[in-house]
Amino acid sequence: MWLREELLKSIWHAFRALDLDQRGKVSKSQLKVLSHSLCTVMKIPHDPVALEEHFRDDNEGPLSNQGYMPYLKRFILDKVQEDFDILEFNKVCWTLCCKKNICVKHLLISEDDAFKVWCIFNFLSEDEYPLVIVVEEIEYFLRKLMEASGGGGGEGRWSEEKLRLSLKSNSLTVWELLHLLGSGYFSKGLSHHSLSMGISELFQELILDVLKQGYMMKKGHKRKNWTERWFVLRPNSLSYYISEDLVEKRGDIVLDQFCSVESLADKEGRKCLFIIKCSDKSFEISASDKKKKQEWIQAIQTCIQQLSLGLSSPHREARLRRRELRQRQQVQVEDLEDRMKQLQAANENKQRQLEEMRKVASSLRSEHEETFKYMRQNPLCHLWHLQHPVCVWLIQVRQQMEKQIAQKSSELEQYLQRVKELEDMYHQLEEALEDERQAKLDEEAMRKLQARLLNEEAGKRAELEQLHLSQQMALSQTEAEKQELVAEQLAKERQLQAAMSQLDKLESERQEALEKYKVRAPFKTSSEFMKMLFLIYYTCFQSRDLVSQHALAVFHQ
Repeated sequence: MWLREELLKSIWHAFRALDLDQRGKVSKSQLKVLSHSLCTVMKIPHDPVALEEHFRDDNEGPLSNQGYMPYLKRFILDKVQEDFDILEFNKVCWTLCCKKNICVKHLLISEDDAFKVWCIFNFLSEDEYPLVIVVEEIEYFLRKLMEASGGGGGEGRWSEEKLRLSLKSNSLTVWELLHLLGSGYFSKGLSHHSLSMGISELFQELILDVLKQGYMMKKGHKRKNWTERWFVLRPNSLSYYISEDLVEKRGDIVLDQFCSVESLADKEGRKCLFIIKCSDKSFEISASDKKKKQEWIQAIQTCIQQLSLGLSSPHREARLRRRELRQRQQVQVEDLEDRMKQLQAANENKQRQLEEMRKVASSLRSEHEETFKYMRQNPLCHLWHLQHPVCVWLIQVRQQMEKQIAQKSSELEQYLQRVKELEDMYHQLEEALEDERQAKLDEEAMRKLQARLLNEEAGKRAELEQLHLSQQMALSQTEAEKQELVAEQLAKERQLQAAMSQLDKLESERQEALEKYKVRAPFKTSSEFMKMLFLIYYTCFQSRDLVSQHALAVFHQ
């Protein structure tokens, strides 16, 4: 659900564009057009009579934004649903305000990129009007932009610009930010294409809540076939489309605290498998490699954990933490300023009291001197003697006044010392806050470096596992070939033994035949003799042929 504060920021820009004389007033006819446009893009039934009824006492003259705000909340924002297109809503407000505030043709970025920067500004700006973005959020935006664009070394330019901004107003409006970004000050060394790609990626993350996206294979539920889909991960859903143009959506995997994601073993010829288990069904997905598989599993698990804790998207939580940190720092600074003001007021009060006591002491001292002078000049008066009670009293009064002056002076010095200590503490606190901010930046950079090293290590481990798997496959193939050769050799040996046994049998049969025919009487006719010779020749030839075939097989082996 879109927050009302975020919607009001875009509407505020449109209202300011209609307020031509910058007096905070817009005519009723223009408000009618604005209200009708908002109701159209937000899919809210428009009541043309509601505006007339709301401003029935103001039929003439312009209307103030204080009068339009109750109407906006009652008849538009209170009826907002989740099914409207936030991009179309922002483009309507952008169209009303962009041409009246800035000329996009004179910038180095396109109008579409300027619109995306405008949306990002509304997300990062403070929830106070007129809308501005503070230096800390500018640094966050530029750092994320440089990371998404693939550029480095831009923080030196940020620090210079930060110093200039801190001397000026410590904040920027959206048109000042667009002018600086479009003038190329922050994009030195980057091509227009890289800068546009960085703005688009940052826009998808911060505005469209796209945490991760990419192609993967998905198994169907009915036909059980694998098809390639473009997956888009958001804080509470994983949508999949036909292609990356996001024109045709094929479905949504709704995530909640009861969902889970697990890794699967390779099967059906598919590798890098994982499964998302929901309350009603499960989804089997195949990533392109092990690194992408681990990244998707980690991203989906993070979304499920955020949902179980009741948190919103990570970048929105990070924005809230940055604002809370700034508020705590502002409270600490205000407390120190209040204590400094109290000490300064107490110091001024002590100084006034000390000055009054000095004046009283000076007057008493002058009266004391005049009295002694009169007593010395009057020969008939012996009151000038030091032992006289009046003289003793005057001396005591003078000593008391001097003691009080010394005490007040010491108290003043203590207060001044305390003020100095508080000033030193204030400067130390500022340095500590700056060190803490720098430490967080260093910690974030270290975390990104560790993530990159872990990704590289995971890639190397995947390569080693692939190499190990290929080696195992080669060894298993070699072992299988060896077993086949051994089996073939055993088969050939069995064939040789069978041939030798057959040869021996034939030889024995031949010997028996020869012995049999030797004992028999001579052949009666020549035809019987020729038949006998033919039988012997055929038997010998068949035995020789079997032996030659076996010899040739052994030779080839």
